[in-house]
Amino acid sequence: MDQHDDKKKKANKVMPVILGAVLLAGAAVGITAFIRNQAVETTDNAQIDGNVTPITARASGLLKAIRFSDNQYVRRGDTLFLIEDDDYQIKLAQAQAALTAAKLNADISCESALSSKANVSTAENTIIAARVRLNKAVEDFERYKTLMQNEATTQEKLDAAKAEKDAAEAQMAVLGSQLTGVSKMTSVALKQVDAASVAIRQKSADVDFARLQLSYTVVRAPSSGIVSKRGVQTGQLIQPGTPMCAIVDIDSMFVTANFKETQVKRLKLGAKVSVEVDAFPDKPLTGTIASFSGATGAKFSLLQPDNATGNFVKVVQRVPVKIALESHPGAGLIRPGMSVEAKVRVK
Repeated sequence: MDQHDDKKKKANKVMPVILGAVLLAGAAVGITAFIRNQAVETTDNAQIDGNVTPITARASGLLKAIRFSDNQYVRRGDTLFLIEDDDYQIKLAQAQAALTAAKLNADISCESALSSKANVSTAENTIIAARVRLNKAVEDFERYKTLMQNEATTQEKLDAAKAEKDAAEAQMAVLGSQLTGVSKMTSVALKQVDAASVAIRQKSADVDFARLQLSYTVVRAPSSGIVSKRGVQTGQLIQPGTPMCAIVDIDSMFVTANFKETQVKRLKLGAKVSVEVDAFPDKPLTGTIASFSGATGAKFSLLQPDNATGNFVKVVQRVPVKIALESHPGAGLIRPGMSVEAKVRVK
């Protein structure tokens, strides 16, 4: 009985010690967790994000070829699709033929304008010669008139001088009318040259447009990334605006973390962030806060909440925060849309 009592007494002394140690350990863990939580802001409402570029058709026609495999990595400028281009080749040839005709018309208009200018010069020179003749005829008439008053000549010579003067004046009037007509023709020819130049510019634009439409039959990658979500098949009739595929840029991914509005006050631009991807918890990423959204997520939703209604329930809102990743995750299997947990160091 004495040994049993001794064991019982020892057990009664050990149990408080064990309980005390457990309490101290729990308190230490709790205090450590509290201090750690005070130094970071955490959210699991976050995901990997990236630029997803939709590829849509800009030309109509039968899809002739697909130049990539599903989920293949492509580089910017790589050919993705080929659309039948026979119609566009014909339209380009028609536009080029129209441009050639416009240039020929412009050449004809220029030649006509040059010819009209030459006719104007000829008419002006003829008028100069006719003016000299008229001046001489006027002088002769005045001289014979004076001689006739002095009875130093005959009436016949005076009449001949007057007839010469009248003929010279009539010729001057005719040549003046001709010069006016030739000048108007020259003005019209010059305007035709301007119109031909405008026609050339228009036809050149038509050629550029036809060439641009032809280029749309070759669909190229606007950026580098993984081609996914292919929605067309070879031989399918494609129309402008038809969704064809999407390119996911895995070389410039980032994290969109939706923090509570009560957490945002502790976040600062450039703060260090630890990112843990749910799919790869053994591959933590690091980053920094790059920017804050201009409004809460609710403001960008299709059906925004109306807090003016009588059934108001206060809900803590979320503010999207963009986190730029410093470590490059593109080489692995990390993809936009994956869930992550973001921890921002605030102290």
